[in-house]
Order: sequence, then structure tokens, then C-alpha cells
Amino acid sequence: MRLGSTGIWSIELRMADPYEIADAAAELDELGWGTLWIPGLGGGDILGDSQRLLRATRTAKVAIGVASMWRHQAADLAAGHARLQDAHGRRHLLGLGVSDPAAARHAGQPYRPLADMGSYLDELDRAPAPVPPAERLLAALGPRMTELAGRRTAGVHPFMVTPDYSAGAREQLGDGPLIAPYQAVVLERDPDKARTAAREFLGTFLGMDHYARSLRRQGFAEEDLANGGSDRLIDSVVAWGDVQTIGARIDAHHQAGADHVCLHVVGAGPRMPRRQWRELAPLAS
Repeated sequence: MRLGSTGIWSIELRMADPYEIADAAAELDELGWGTLWIPGLGGGDILGDSQRLLRATRTAKVAIGVASMWRHQAADLAAGHARLQDAHGRRHLLGLGVSDPAAARHAGQPYRPLADMGSYLDELDRAPAPVPPAERLLAALGPRMTELAGRRTAGVHPFMVTPDYSAGAREQLGDGPLIAPYQAVVLERDPDKARTAAREFLGTFLGMDHYARSLRRQGFAEEDLANGGSDRLIDSVVAWGDVQTIGARIDAHHQAGADHVCLHVVGAGPRMPRRQWRELAPLAS
């Protein structure tokens, strides 16, 4: 499945008014964005939300980034994914994640990330309508989950990572597997305003153990994770500035080995950031 070199990752494309979502998705398709990504956000009708986007678009792919294995039965996801592929020209990509120990506890299960995800992929393989490896990917951050993704899925969709992470993932995976990092962006040239907007969104994630461990593996220290993130950390995982500066970050990921970079506009306020998406359109492909 060809995702294009860039895409849009958006909470709003799942949570806003359905009519505005359909209109915005059609515009993003016309602007040339290769893939539209929507988050799992705790469960809900993620397949129905994917279907809304697929109906509104002609060529853009639609990817879930990502569905928690604890909140969706494998058989249900497999059946729904097959229906979407049949109805919309095989434009749907199923992203999966193991979330964190709290999600497993809420499901009444112990937390064994590798074993749990391996078993879940087995269920997808055994479903009446199996999900082909090329149509699923993992929100892998650590090396062992990345290895599993390379063996049993299309590749990885990592969150809050640097171009150096993309380089390391490419070195580990070799040629072939997809590397599609999430990239937060702030269209703001003022450093203080841009970093404040970035911290307001990303600060919560820094307190989550699996993301904190990932950032430590990427070379950040404990002081970088404190108080919403140091300037060094924010500047490394968030692309802020004008369109040209954000384009340079995308290029850095691609040069490091990423195949596709999905952009999440943060700091734009409560409304759907359509103006910012239009401003970023020269980066679409």
C-alpha cells in the first residue's frame, strides 16, 4: 500500500462534526495528502470513523494510528477492515498498539506487550477474513516490538520520535518495512509561543512510562522530561516555525530512512486546523 511521502494525522478528523469532517477530508484529498490518519482515542467506532473518511475521499489512504488491542476484538477489526477494503479499493491501513499497563489492567489482563501483540496478530491471521501483513502496522517504539513489526506487519508508526530514531529503525529493519513516524508541527515562528503550544499537547505523554522510556533510549535525560519537556526535547520531537522549516524536518526523516511522515498540527485552537493544512499543502504528496 503506497501511503505517499506525507500525510495528515488529526484528532479532529475523528471527533469534529461529521459533515465538517467529510468536507475537510475531501479537501485534504484534493490538496494531495497521501494518507489521512486518525487516532484510536480509547476505542469507539473507529472503523465507522474510517469509513466516513473513505467515503469522502477518492485517492487518499486512511490509516488508524492506532487502535488499542485491549479495546477492540481482533475478529471484529478483521471483519470490519475487510469490508472497508472491499468497498473502497483497498485504501485502509490498520494500525495497532499495546497501549500501556493501565489499559491491560482495565481489560482484566496482565501486561505482556510482545506476547500479547504476537497473540493478537495470530488472531488476525486466523480470522475468517484475515488481515494481510501488508495492511497492518504497529505503534512500535522499542527494538523488540520493532522487530516483531518488521516480521509480521507492514512496518512501524512511532510516536514522538526524532529523525535519528527513524535512522535507527531503518538500520534495524533493513529495506522493505514501512517506517511512518508521527510528527507534531506548530506553525508559529515565535519560539516561546511554539514551545508552549507543543508542551500543552505533549506534556501529558511525557509522564507515561512507555513514552518516557522511548525518549530515554533516544538520548534524552530525566531533566528533559520534566516540566512539560525541555527546550531541547521539544525542539527535537516537534517541528515548529514556517512551512520551509517544517519541510526540512520532513526531509530529515526521509533522509534517515522514513517512507512516510504524518503531520499533526498542534496549537491551532479547538477548531479543525483547515487554514494550517492549506498552508502546509506544498508539503503534501
